[in-house]
Amino acid sequence: MVGKQPGLNLPASCLQTLHMRNWSSLLTAMRLLNTILVYRRLIFIILTPLLLLPLPLIIQTKEAECAYTLFVIAIFWITEALPLPITALLPGLMFPLFGIMPSKDVASAYFKDFHLLLIGVICLATSIEKWNLHKRIALRMVMMVGVNPAWLTLGFMISTAFLSMWLSNTSTAAMVMPIVEAVAQQIISAEAEIEATQMTNFSGPTNHGLEIDEDDSCSEKNDLKEKDTPVSGYSNDARKMSGKMESEKNSEGGRYRTRRDHMMCKLMCLSITYSSTIGGLTTITGTSTNLIFAEHFNLRYPECQCINFGSWFLLSFPVAIVLLILTWIWLQWFFLGFNLKEMFKCGKTKTVKEQACANVIKEEYHKLGPMRFQEIVTLILFIIMALLWFSRDPGFVPGWSSLFSQYSGFATDSTVALSIGILFFLIPAKKLTKTAPNGEIIAFDYSPLITWKEFQSFMPWDITILVGGGFALADGCEQSGLSLWIGQQLKPLGSLPTWLIILISSLLVTSLTEVVSNPATITLLLPILAPLAEAIHVNPLYILIPSTLSTSFAFLLPISNPPNAIIFSYGHLKVIDMVKAGLGVNIVGVAVVMLGIFTWMVPMFDLHTYPSWAPEITNHTLP
Repeated sequence: MVGKQPGLNLPASCLQTLHMRNWSSLLTAMRLLNTILVYRRLIFIILTPLLLLPLPLIIQTKEAECAYTLFVIAIFWITEALPLPITALLPGLMFPLFGIMPSKDVASAYFKDFHLLLIGVICLATSIEKWNLHKRIALRMVMMVGVNPAWLTLGFMISTAFLSMWLSNTSTAAMVMPIVEAVAQQIISAEAEIEATQMTNFSGPTNHGLEIDEDDSCSEKNDLKEKDTPVSGYSNDARKMSGKMESEKNSEGGRYRTRRDHMMCKLMCLSITYSSTIGGLTTITGTSTNLIFAEHFNLRYPECQCINFGSWFLLSFPVAIVLLILTWIWLQWFFLGFNLKEMFKCGKTKTVKEQACANVIKEEYHKLGPMRFQEIVTLILFIIMALLWFSRDPGFVPGWSSLFSQYSGFATDSTVALSIGILFFLIPAKKLTKTAPNGEIIAFDYSPLITWKEFQSFMPWDITILVGGGFALADGCEQSGLSLWIGQQLKPLGSLPTWLIILISSLLVTSLTEVVSNPATITLLLPILAPLAEAIHVNPLYILIPSTLSTSFAFLLPISNPPNAIIFSYGHLKVIDMVKAGLGVNIVGVAVVMLGIFTWMVPMFDLHTYPSWAPEITNHTLP
C-alpha cells in the first residue's frame, strides 16, 4: 500500500499563490540579469581597478603602482571596455595621483615629434585623396600589368601596396575595393554573356558574326580545365565540377555563376587587404605602429640616431617585396590554383573576360580625364617630400642635414613633413568667384590645395591621443623603475638561443594583434621588449624590429584591422575563409621577417654587437 504523499491535497488557491510567487521570482531574476547585461561594460570598468587594487596596497612601491596602472590600461585596451583614446588618457590621471610623475611631465608626453610628422603626412594624404591622384596611380599600375586574372590580381596588389606606403591602410583599401568589385563583376557578366552566346551557337544555326577565334577557344578550354582542378580547402566541391560549361548557381541567390567565380572574388578581396598592410610596412609613415616604434626607440635611445625614413625603408622594403610576392602565390594557389601555361602565354588574343576586364579599367581611367594642375602639384610635392626624407641622412653618404652641422640632430623627418605640409595650405588650387550686381562673375579669393576643415576630417585624432598615452606609459615605466625591474626578471631568458627569443616574441605579437588594435599592441609591448633585450645583452633592434613588423600581421579576422572589415563588408567572404588564408600569410610573414633579421639587416645595424648607445644592466635587486 502506497503511503499518502504530503502536499498533494493543497487547495487550488495555495497552488496558484505559490505559482505566482515562483513566476514573480523568475521575472525578478530575469530583470536583474538583463540589467547586468545592459550595464556589463560599466560593471567591468568599475570592478577591474578594484580587483587589482591589492597590488599597490600590499606592495607599496613605485614599481607596483606603475604596474597597477599598466595592468588596468592593458585590460581596457584589450577588451576595449573604454574607447582606446580615453584609456590612453589614464596615465595623465593615475601617474600624478601615485606620485610617479608630475602632471606637467605626463602632459608633455602626449605631443612629440611623432605628432608633427603625422600632421605633415596627413596633409599630403588629404591632397592626394581630394584630387583623386590615388585612383589615377592605382588604375595606371593595373593597366601596366595586363588583365590576365593572375596578373590582374598582382597589379592590384602592387598598386595598393604602393599607395599604402604613403596613405593609411584603411583609406587605401576603401579606395581600391570599389574598383576591384567593378572589375570582378564585369568578369562574371562577361563570362555569362559568352556562355549564352556559345549555347545559342550550339543549339541554333551558326552565326559567323559571333564565332570565337581559335585562340579564345583554347583559352576557354584552359579556363574549363582550371575548373576541374581541385582547389585547396575545397576539393570535395571541386571534384564535382565537370569539363563542360556550368550554368548552375551557388547557394547565395545566384550571385556567382560558378564556384570559381566565387573563389576569384575572395582572392581579389583578400589581396587588397593584405597588400594594403604589406605596403604600410615599407615606410615609417606607412602605419601608426612604425611611427610609434620610431618615436619610442629614439626617445629611449637618443644616442643611436640610426632609425630614420631612409634606414627603415632599406630594411623593410625587401621584406615587403618578398612577402607581397609570396602572398600573391599563396592566395592564387589557395583559391584558384596555378596554371603556369595560361599565366605566361605570349602573343595570344585576349579572352572575352580579359577584354571585358581591360575595358572596365580603361573606362574608369578615362573618367578621370587629363591630369589636372592640382594633381600635378600634389605629385611634385609628394616626390619632393620622399626625396628629402631619403636624402636627409641616408647613412652611406652625407645627407642634406650635414649642411646644418652646428645644429646636429635638430632637423628630423618631421621637419620635412611640416615644410611640405604647410605648402598644401598655401599653393592656390582654384579661384573663388562670385556674381557682381551687374551680373559679371568676378574672382574674390582663392582656395588652397587643402583646407583646414578637410585636413581635420582626415586627421586621426584617436591615434594621436593613443600614441601619446603610450609615450606617457613608457615614461612612467622608466621613472618608476618598472622597466628596470622587468629587465631583471627577464634575464634568465638569456640562456635561450637568440633566434628562439625573436621567434617567440614575433609569434606573441602576431597572435595578440589579431584581437587587439595594432597601435595598442605595439604601445603595450615596447616597454617590455626593450628591457628584455637589455637584460639578455642583445642589440635592442634585434628584438624590436621583428616585433614591430609582426604587429602589422593582423590577417585572420574581420575585426583584426579596418581594411579586413572593409573587404569583409562586400559579402564575398566568410570568417573561416579569412582564417584559413590569413593563417598562411601570418606564417609566411613571420618567416620572411626572421629571414631578414638574420641576413640583410645584420650589417645595416651591426646586430651581433651590443651597442654603446644601449644601457648596461647591473645585477642589483630592486625593492
